[in-house]
Amino acid sequence: MKAIWNGAIGFGLVNIPVKIYSATETTKLDLDMLDKSDFSNIRFKRVNENTGKEVKWENIVKGYLMDDKYIVLDEEDYEAASPEKSKILSIDQFVKEVEVDSVYFENPYYLEPQKNGENAYRLLLKALEKTAMVGIGTFVLRETEAIGMIRPYKDDILVLNRLRFDQEIRDYKDLKIPAQKAPKPAELKMAVNLIEQLSQDFDPAMYKDTYSDELMKIIKQKAKGKNIKAKKAQPAKEDKVIDLMAQLKASLNTSKSKSAS
Repeated sequence: MKAIWNGAIGFGLVNIPVKIYSATETTKLDLDMLDKSDFSNIRFKRVNENTGKEVKWENIVKGYLMDDKYIVLDEEDYEAASPEKSKILSIDQFVKEVEVDSVYFENPYYLEPQKNGENAYRLLLKALEKTAMVGIGTFVLRETEAIGMIRPYKDDILVLNRLRFDQEIRDYKDLKIPAQKAPKPAELKMAVNLIEQLSQDFDPAMYKDTYSDELMKIIKQKAKGKNIKAKKAQPAKEDKVIDLMAQLKASLNTSKSKSAS
């Protein structure tokens, strides 16, 4: 794994030198875009709009358009904007993890202690475990300010979850949300029973990306010249009045039969 950030966690007056590594990787198949006529590969090029010539990465800079003129930025400008946040994630507060709504969660990252930071790293990890708290602070990652939530993971490592800013969460008031009408008591009771029947400890290992596996099977079959006939999923009929009680009863019976088998 390659570190994507090199700095320190600020924990009171304690600085913990760390490196940040991406904790996830995609399981999607790497599909290329092709020209339908002859299956030639579609290439994306970085082209100068005036000359039409391709531009190498090392010759590309970033700029902000202001008053019809580009203001070009370099690495020193990014660091000058907030030098402390470019190198230090200072924990501003400690909160209960359940207080952070999942709508704010973005990407997870692993935190690795650097030399001479091992003891402070372990101290913070164990202190967070003992208090059942997480640390919240801001830092700059890839030229963008981010909120970071630091928490223990599997009693062994500190994980940094990048969080969205509150201003990034869209307002849902324009959506057609059902009126706050109370459900029928019998339906609510049956729905609660169904939830209780299906309740168990969360095991992330239960869930696999099977779609990519099935798609690979189809790719291998087509490579052998076989024709693939897809099974059509039945679309939901929106115009039909739903009998909730009947669906709940059927769901409960299905759940019971699965538990018995």
